[in-house]
Parts: sequence; structure tokens; C-alpha cells
Amino acid sequence: MNKDRIILEELINNLHDGIHIIDEKGTTIYYNEAMANLEGTTRDEVLGKGITEYLGQLKEENSTLLGAIKNKKKYSEILQEYYNNNNKLITTINTSIPILNEQKVIGAIEISKNMTQVKMLNEKVLKLEEKERKSNNGYSFKDIIGNSTEMRSVVNKAMRASLSNSSVLIYGETGSGKEVLAQSIHYNGIRRDKPFIAVNCAAVPSPLLEGMFFGTVKGSFTGAIDKKGLFEAAHRGTLLLDELNSMDTHLQSKLLRVLQEGYIRPLGSNRTIDVDVRVIATLNENPEKLIKEGKLRKDLYYRLSVVKFDIPPLKDRKEDIEELVNHFIQYYNKILGKEVIGVKEEVMERLINHEWPGNIRELKNAIESAMNMAEDYNKIGLEMFEEKFSRGEHEKIVLNGKSLDEYLGNVEKNIILDALLRMNGNISKTAAYLKISRQSLQYKIKKYKNDTNGN
Repeated sequence: MNKDRIILEELINNLHDGIHIIDEKGTTIYYNEAMANLEGTTRDEVLGKGITEYLGQLKEENSTLLGAIKNKKKYSEILQEYYNNNNKLITTINTSIPILNEQKVIGAIEISKNMTQVKMLNEKVLKLEEKERKSNNGYSFKDIIGNSTEMRSVVNKAMRASLSNSSVLIYGETGSGKEVLAQSIHYNGIRRDKPFIAVNCAAVPSPLLEGMFFGTVKGSFTGAIDKKGLFEAAHRGTLLLDELNSMDTHLQSKLLRVLQEGYIRPLGSNRTIDVDVRVIATLNENPEKLIKEGKLRKDLYYRLSVVKFDIPPLKDRKEDIEELVNHFIQYYNKILGKEVIGVKEEVMERLINHEWPGNIRELKNAIESAMNMAEDYNKIGLEMFEEKFSRGEHEKIVLNGKSLDEYLGNVEKNIILDALLRMNGNISKTAAYLKISRQSLQYKIKKYKNDTNGN
């Protein structure tokens, strides 16, 4: 064996995807370890054999690898389900490519991505979500915490939108509460007694997602069975498409057609099924940016954004943070069986001033972490947020007998007093002048007032 062949075989054998190569007669001439693991066999059992020899339940006409030879055609990302010789159902996404030499087929290569676990996990998640929805009415508008002008505007608009059947598009950063808003629209609306089904488009490859959406009929692909799709399951209810921008544009065009025509066609079927489904889609990136990058079809965007919501990031509604913190403390008191009474003033100030790139989800996780270490009947101190708000070495620096924090505190206090005088004591105008939230300003005034009284 020459050096180049050794290098090539070593490369192919260490790929995560399964590689199966056959000659023009359909005989296996190469079969890597990943493919052997995927199909539950060994290389020695397959080499020198045809596909239907080692996969007894597979019919020749259903093999894309043999089809590539027969039809001189490339098959790209084809979903296949079949049973191995141990009667285990395997799900793959295959790309099969004919090998041509002067227009004569001399073999074919198949690249297989193992989707068995992905499909099983997604089906389990959907079943668990369905079970949870039946035992729990899901989120409602009372679960949306915050009285900032921005959030009140979003909630008021959503309450009105919940009483219609129009499609909804929700844009917001990761962790900003898009699904809570989506569920609130459904469970407050005219479809509240009908199914609410959520699917994370980022977690499912498009070839699998298409079958999940529209259903399958027996024979539509290798191993396919008659199975109802999510659109049919959500009939008269709501289908939430989370992270729509993760869906490939080919599938986006099929989704658009369903929204326009009101019916679906299961994979492999000629019959159509009328569906009445309200679609709510979420995006975690700016839609104009996604359209420009070709990740979101413009026509689908306009079709979905009949009612559109932009959820403001937490850093733009800091006046909601105190309410959220207290809510999460009470929530984890119940979950953890604790009796924590709140956070200290300096902690609240730090929480309000933090940028929170992970939004509400990041804040919730921070409170959960602190609550695990907090003592009952006490307020949580800064030491419980050590990793998030490290004080650092600057506290040891001394300026005129004061620490840097004290020195900067005096500077800040004087700036605030000057601004209050300029704005005739008006809190809202002073906060706007200083470009901080009203809530943050009130905390600072209270803090410096207490410091003055203490001195």
C-alpha cells in the first residue's frame, strides 16, 4: 500500500461521519469505523459484500448509494431510516455521490450523519413538553415580571394580539423571555384550549425538521412510516418556531407556502391536509441583518411579522431588575426550601448596574447560584456573587486615607448632587441627564443619604 493511500485511509477512518464506498457492481470496497459503529456491525462483516447482503431488511430500490450508481445522480442530505441486523432503528442523513471516469460510473461514495440519538431526544423532548402542558397551563402574562415602560408596552400589545389569529414574530436577545411571551399570547388567547407545540429549530437538522413539520407516509424514504406532523398535531392551536433563523432557506420556503395556502402535504404523499395553525416565530438576531446575510427569507419575514414584538434587553430596562431579583428569591425559596429575605443594598446596586448580556436567564442563574449558599433569615451579600462581581485589588489602593471605592463614591455623590440642583430635584430628569435608570439613581441617593447620616 503506497503512502498516499495510507494517509487517505487514516483520514477517512478518523472522520466522525460514516463513509461507505462501493464499486460499480455495488460491492463494498471501503467502510470506515464511524459507519461500522453507526450500523452496529464491523468492517470485516461488510467489506466485499453488497448492501442488501449485510442489511437484510434493506431493499435495493431504497438505497441512495445504489441509486447514485444506477441514475448517475447525486443525492444530497437525504433522510433515511432503516433497521440493522440487530433490529435497531437507525436514522441517518445521507449524501450519496456517483464516481465517474469519462462519464462511466466506477463506483459511489456515501457520507452518513448519524441522527438516531438526535431524533430520539427530540421526540422525547416533545413528549415531555406535551405531558407538561397537559398538567400545567403554561406561562401567562402574570409571569412576565417588570413594570418598565418598555415591558408594559410589549405586554399591552401582546394582550391585544392574543385575541387574534395573525402570525407573530418575536425578536429578542438570548435569555430575554421570548418563549414566555409566546406562551402568554397563546394561553391568554382564543386558542387557549387547543394545543401549543414548541420546536427549537436550532436543535433539529432541516431534513429531520421537514418530516417533523409535515409528517411522513410509508415509503417516502427508506424506513419511513405513516406519522402525523407537528402542523397536523397543532391543528386549531399554536406552533412556536423557536430560533427560526436556524432553519435553512429551502425549508423556509415550504413553511411560507403552508402559511399562505393553509394546507400541508406529508413527505411522499400526494394528498393534502388542511391545517389551521397560528404560527409564532422567534429570532435571536436582528431580522434585517438576517435578511441581508441570506439567513432569513424576506417574504417569510413579512408573512410572519403581521404582529411583531421587539423584547428590550435587560440592560435597557434596569428599573425591572429589583422586581425580578425579589421574584427569583421567592421562587428559589420555594424550590430550595429556604427563607432568604432579600439582597443587601450594595448587592442590588451592583445587580442594577450590571450589563446582563445573558438577560433574564443570566440574572436568574446568578440568583440561583447565590441562593444555594445563602443563609436563612439573612440578606444576600456581595460575597455570594464573588465570581460575577469580583471586587479586585483596587480596594487596597488608598487615596488621602480613603480606599479607591470611597474616593470614587465621593466624586459620584458630588456629581449627583450637582445634577439634582440643575434639574430642581426632579428624579426623572436627573436620571436622564446622568444617563442612568431612575431606579439606579434612587438607590444611589438613598445610599449616600444613609452614609451621611451614619457619619
